[in-house]
Amino acid sequence: MLTQNSEMRQIGAWNWSLPAWAGRLPDGRTFNTCPSAGICAQVCYARQGTYTWPVVRAKHHRNLMFVLDDLPGWEAAMLSELESAKFRGVWVRIHDAGDFFSDPYLLAWLRICRARADTAFYAYTKEVTRFRRLVEPNPPANFWWVYSYGGTQDSALNPEADRVADVFPDEASIAATGWASQKANDLLAVLGPHLVGVPANRIPRYLKRMAGRRFSEWQAEVDAEGTARQNRRHLRSVANCKRSSDETASPSPGLVSAKDTEHRRAA
Repeated sequence: MLTQNSEMRQIGAWNWSLPAWAGRLPDGRTFNTCPSAGICAQVCYARQGTYTWPVVRAKHHRNLMFVLDDLPGWEAAMLSELESAKFRGVWVRIHDAGDFFSDPYLLAWLRICRARADTAFYAYTKEVTRFRRLVEPNPPANFWWVYSYGGTQDSALNPEADRVADVFPDEASIAATGWASQKANDLLAVLGPHLVGVPANRIPRYLKRMAGRRFSEWQAEVDAEGTARQNRRHLRSVANCKRSSDETASPSPGLVSAKDTEHRRAA
């Protein structure tokens, strides 16, 4: 189940992949392996190139179906595979694509990490609140992670305290902010300085969408637009309620109350 792409092979690490973000399995079921994805879904490297090749996509689908259909069986199979001597003293990147999409799935990985203490595991994740609940209180000693910007939970991140990764348009923009690039070795994301810069993939249409922004800046813009839309809807709702209340309180033209009629007769 564990493989090595070209990047992982260069650093002697292995990786486990799921299909990226959302889609449909061969049996018709829909899935979302990145429930906290934000703007990152618009420029995801794992939704283009070799990841879209039929043989690669089929393998990632099989991985996900194994997890969904038989989580205990998948966990046992992963533990068995990691018993091999080639995984001792090496690194495994959890999720070359996908994320920790549910509590049971994340908990299974935590058990795997604890059971294979002679293997080191690391991951990028946007599941901030899930990690706050399930990982941060008692993380396995051999598990490292970095929170990555560009998700719907960006506002929960604290770059002063959290190890965070942000995608930048290029190396020059990383250097300009004083962040540390992980380009030389992906393990720097979890072993280097806690402010991690990731240079964007040189895919023209993706760079155009980024428009020179970091993921954190782009996501903040989207979040601000969403808040503004919610405020406008709230104001319209309040205005509609007030108008409806006013119309209910005011008597219709031409209608006179019984009390008004009695006053007129007395006069």
